[in-house]
Amino acid sequence: MLPPDANVAGNVFGGTILKMIDEIAGIVATKHCRRNCVTANIEHIDFIYPVHIGDLLEMRGKLSFVGKTSMEVGVETFAENLETGDVNFAGKATVTMVALDEDGRPVPVPPLKLETEEDRKLFAAGQKRYDERAKRVKHMKRTKNR
Repeated sequence: MLPPDANVAGNVFGGTILKMIDEIAGIVATKHCRRNCVTANIEHIDFIYPVHIGDLLEMRGKLSFVGKTSMEVGVETFAENLETGDVNFAGKATVTMVALDEDGRPVPVPPLKLETEEDRKLFAAGQKRYDERAKRVKHMKRTKNR
């Protein structure tokens, strides 16, 4: 991370990290469906450890749930102090991406292959979040259109 990414105390802006998380989630989703993908939701983001100027960030993205047109991507962030070699878990986010066709409309995506018990647990938790989001969005649309 470089000086323009941080405040005067040397702490990297959360928004800078969030932008990178969004980019990683987009890459993971695009690789899965080989289509243009856009962010539909950031379910949560937890910043656990501060990131400073000079730290090297490593981000790991993984699909946890796939619906009809949407994909949930978990992104973990690690910060490495290049002088000491210390690596710290800096945070985690859950991002929902939607695949779009050439006209910008949602398009079906391939199902997620669940190979391990951990994959199945992640998928079940993602399904629960998906159902809760769908209810929340439906409610927002109803109240907005009044």
